[in-house]
Amino acid sequence: MSDYQLCVIGSGPGGQKAAIQAAKLGKKVCIVERMEQVGGVAIHTGTIPSKALRQAIIEATGGKDHLKVRADIKSGDLTIDVLMASCQRIIATEMEIVLTQLRRNGVDLVQGAGSFKDKNSIIVKSFHGEKVISADRFIVAVGTEPVRPDFIPFDDECILTSDDLLHLSRLPESLVVVGGGVVGTEFASMFSRLGVRVTMVVKTQRVLGFLDLQIGEALQYHMRNRGMTLRFGEQLKEVKKVEGEGKPHVQIKLKSGKCLQADAFLYCQGRQGVTDTLDLQNANLEADHRGRIKVDENYQTANPEIYAVGDVIGFPALASTSMNQGRLASCHMFKAPLHGMRKFFPFGIYSIPEISMVGDTEEELTELGVPYETGCAGYKEIARGQLIGDDVGLVKILFHPESREVLGVHIIGTGATELIHIGQAVMALGGKLDYFIDSAFNYPTLAEGYRVAALNGANKVR
Repeated sequence: MSDYQLCVIGSGPGGQKAAIQAAKLGKKVCIVERMEQVGGVAIHTGTIPSKALRQAIIEATGGKDHLKVRADIKSGDLTIDVLMASCQRIIATEMEIVLTQLRRNGVDLVQGAGSFKDKNSIIVKSFHGEKVISADRFIVAVGTEPVRPDFIPFDDECILTSDDLLHLSRLPESLVVVGGGVVGTEFASMFSRLGVRVTMVVKTQRVLGFLDLQIGEALQYHMRNRGMTLRFGEQLKEVKKVEGEGKPHVQIKLKSGKCLQADAFLYCQGRQGVTDTLDLQNANLEADHRGRIKVDENYQTANPEIYAVGDVIGFPALASTSMNQGRLASCHMFKAPLHGMRKFFPFGIYSIPEISMVGDTEEELTELGVPYETGCAGYKEIARGQLIGDDVGLVKILFHPESREVLGVHIIGTGATELIHIGQAVMALGGKLDYFIDSAFNYPTLAEGYRVAALNGANKVR
């Protein structure tokens, strides 16, 4: 007999929910975690630390995430240590919540790095030695780590990845961020808020290219308005640390011939699945060039007894969807009833100001040949927006002009990642634009923006 009916490798959001779901089905389950604490990247280097840092920055610079605030960092009073100190309580609390949930459900926690011995067992190596764990089934939920190209001399001091940034000894006066994705945009806006002179180098012609164009342009406007420099259509050629009198600095050469100088350099172009040490070949599996494992619609790999969930399988690589993937994978493998992932799930970008979206963009609908109309409401039109002083926020609804079906919702401004769930629910339940018009919203609230935007859209097709 095997030691366990299910062994989960990785204790991030996907691994946690997979293990707990299987335990609730009465199965004997263990989680193997290579870090000293549970939670994976989401709690230790990704979602929770970065969002906790963002909140600490907002509170240290005025308390509102939309103000054009720049802090004076030259005094030395505001440091990464000071900011991160306020985050440690949150991280510790999240870890304790995860541990409590695992214990309550009888999930065994095994510390150490796991690798496949064969398709039915793994070797777990730790400071205490190594042991073999056998299981009927496995779920790989090891997550990802930042890509670290060989030509960049990362030093954990001034040439950094997003993981390293959280351990800076001092705040830089200037920062070059390479990459216009979610991670790069979030950190760029955070450090710009602190008064750091930030330059973003983006190889495309816009940041966050998957956003609705109007929302993306609004974000770029606010980033520039805060003093950030955006260099589009540029690619990195060389990065070099320059020692000299006083503190070292970084010299960044671009393929266009431009040469940038900064106190610190942050590389944010992609993440790599942490699969190199798993010895996947021993389980008749393989990963692609980005360390990702291919799965089917039920999260089964090429080996039917091994599943994979979370960032390691690629898009959408969100903590929220990873949780559902883990739960669904456990239900499928143990033949429990399941309904599958909902079609509509939201994206949240914790830039300053924050952004969230669900459904299609204008560009996607145009490409698909789907007719649509838009309805918009600025926060400055809404009483609650006036009360909190947010005059940059916007609620945008895309809908079919004939059926009035809601096709997408896009929000920028305070509380965007909370507000989006109203639109998500209406879309998932097949609601029409008229739901927002006919419903009463608490007054004054930002949610009232849905009604104002819907009326705006309805007036266009009347």
